[in-house]
Parts: sequence; C-alpha cells; structure tokens
Amino acid sequence: MDNNRGSPSVPINLLQIGLKYTNEPPQGVKAGVKRTYNGVTQDQLDITNMPQWKPMLYTVAILHTVVQERRKFGPLGWNIPYEFNQADLTASIQFLQNHLDDMDPRHGVNWSTVQYMIGEVQYGGRVTDDMDKRLLKTFCKVWFREEMFVPGFQFFTPTGNNNDAGKPYIIPQCKTVQQYLDFIEKLPPVDSPEVFGLHPNANITYQSKTARDILDTVLNIQPKESSGGSGETRESTVSRMADEMLSKLPDDYIAHHVKDRINEMGALSSMNIFLKQEIDRMQRVITCVRNTLTDLKLAIEGTIIMSEKLREALDNIFDAKVPPTWTRISWDSSTIGFWFTEMIERNAQFHSWCFNGRPHVFWMTGFFNPQGFLTAMRQEVTRAHKGWALDQSFSITR
Repeated sequence: MDNNRGSPSVPINLLQIGLKYTNEPPQGVKAGVKRTYNGVTQDQLDITNMPQWKPMLYTVAILHTVVQERRKFGPLGWNIPYEFNQADLTASIQFLQNHLDDMDPRHGVNWSTVQYMIGEVQYGGRVTDDMDKRLLKTFCKVWFREEMFVPGFQFFTPTGNNNDAGKPYIIPQCKTVQQYLDFIEKLPPVDSPEVFGLHPNANITYQSKTARDILDTVLNIQPKESSGGSGETRESTVSRMADEMLSKLPDDYIAHHVKDRINEMGALSSMNIFLKQEIDRMQRVITCVRNTLTDLKLAIEGTIIMSEKLREALDNIFDAKVPPTWTRISWDSSTIGFWFTEMIERNAQFHSWCFNGRPHVFWMTGFFNPQGFLTAMRQEVTRAHKGWALDQSFSITR
C-alpha cells in the first residue's frame, strides 16, 4: 500500500487514527551488518570474479553501519544528524561493482576514485558541515586502500591495554553469504565507541541521552486529562505556577529610556552597542514568556482556545520543563525553575549595567553572545590606545 496515497480498500479516516511506525536502522555493528547481508544474495556475491569485490562489499557494509551508529552519540558523532539510508548503501555497492567491472587488472583499483565517490558523492552528498565531511573522507581514506586486503586488517586500533578489542572487526575471508552471516554472529553484541572512531567516554553521553529520552517518554505517555479526585488538577497547578512567574517576571524595557541611557554612556562605544543587542534579546525573551503565560491562563479559564503551542507549554510547565518556544530564543536548562531563575539574574545584570553604570565584574555566561562581549572589549581597548591593532590584541585569563 502506498503510504502517501492510501488504498481504496482502507478508508483515509482509519489511516489517520491508526498507529504510525518507521523502519529504524538496527542498533550496533552486528545488527547493522547482519541486516545488510540478509539482503545480499549468493548471485550478487558471485557477480564478479575480482578478488577485491567481497572485501570491499563488507567494508561498505561496515561504513554504512558506522555512519548510522554515530548519530546516537549526538554532536559527538555528527555535528548535524544526517539521514543516511539504504539508498546510499545500494548506490555505493552498485558503484563498486561497476568500477571493478571496468577496472584494468594490471593497474588495480583506483583508490582516489573510490574514496571520492563514496566519501564525497554517495554518502558525502548528504553532508553539509565541513568537519563532518572531513570525518567521512577520513573513514574512506583509512578503510578503502590497498592495505585492506592484507590479512589481519582491522577497522580500528584499540587504545589502552585491551589490544584484543579490535580483532573481531576484521574483513573475513568468506565465499558464501552463510559464511558471512556466521562470522557476523560472532561479533560483539555491544560495541565500544572506539569502533566508531570516538573516545570511550563518548558512551557516557550516549547513555545520558538514552536515559533522558526514556524519562521524557514516560512523562509524555502519562494521562494528560484532569482527574476527578479532590486534589489539584493539572490546569490549576499550571495556573498557579503561571501566576507566580508573572509576579516575578521583570518589567519590559522601555525603548526610548534604554536609548537615552545608551546615548549618555556613548552610543558609538563597542561595549554599549553590545549591551543594546543583549537587552534587545532579553526583551524578546521577556515578551515571549509574558505572552505565553498570559495566554495560557486565558486558555485555562476558557476565554481563548487552547492551541497546540499552549497545550505543549502547559504540559512542559506541569512537568517542570522549559517550553520549546522559550528555549528557541534563549538558552538550555534542565528545569523550568533553573531557567526562570537564570533569566531574572541575566536581566538584573543588563538592567544594572544600563541604568546604574558599567559594573566592575561581568558574568560572562549570563550573556547571549559571550564571544561578542570579548570582541567588543578588545575593540574598545584598541581604540583607547593609539597604534594598537585589533587583530594583534588578545585577552589573558588568570
């Protein structure tokens, strides 16, 4: 059945209320490579008599699994989570087959072509970040070379005293699909992050992320409807929390008051320009928070319609999480209590700087753009000293 158009025998209303599921890639190198070879036939394995074919096919299967598995490590794996899929693997296998068919046995494999096509075109075509592209090209350069046909070639070199960790991750010398599957069954069920080119401590990040996802899922599947008991309902709890936050929310900045103070301190000063930019961003956060809380109280009372964004904000506030609409324009925090306290403290620094004068000590992590603060400070210092060049000045921390 076509997922986009449905089927005449299945009503569209039934599809809309049905369960949706996706075919996610398997977890681990063993499961990933096994899935690849379950789709390989003996005819495909024997399609060419070139001795390079079977090792290169297995290496592509390893590469496909590794690039997918690195996504579970978050930014440590890829700066941007790319959707590598079966089409990339199929295109790479087809390219290798065509390349070996056209290859001159006297000259051997053109490794620069193989590395470029797989690292820059087949898989690299999805990669947009420069560092991610560099990583992918490194995988291809290290794995797709003449040394891969040497017996004992390992896909990674273990660190520390565990020198046997890389022995299972070799290219097997097999002739049938069943032999490959038997070899894959002997792979470790749990892979070290070193297999994916990461430090062993990367597992801490993955496990923390997995734990957070499980807890978030548990919170999301809890009943969202109000209970009929005598206790406080979700709506009344959120309404009370909204009242508390509104009572503590800082006042809006009046634009012409801020402009007058900036002019008094020096409108062309780099530090004052930076302050004005930070105040504008803080005002945007204050406005968003005030509008969300005000509309949420009206929606709970039934004055306005409870939109999807307001419903999401209600669920997040009740679960002590920061609503996504706030996080997108501000900063990350573990709970809404920490986030709201930090907002008050950040605003206090900006307000005091603007209306009471420049402080002697700055809270750098309280800025939206700490790098902008350092640049503005350097600009101001170099302007105050004749002959100083901005690109030759630097900050010293003690």
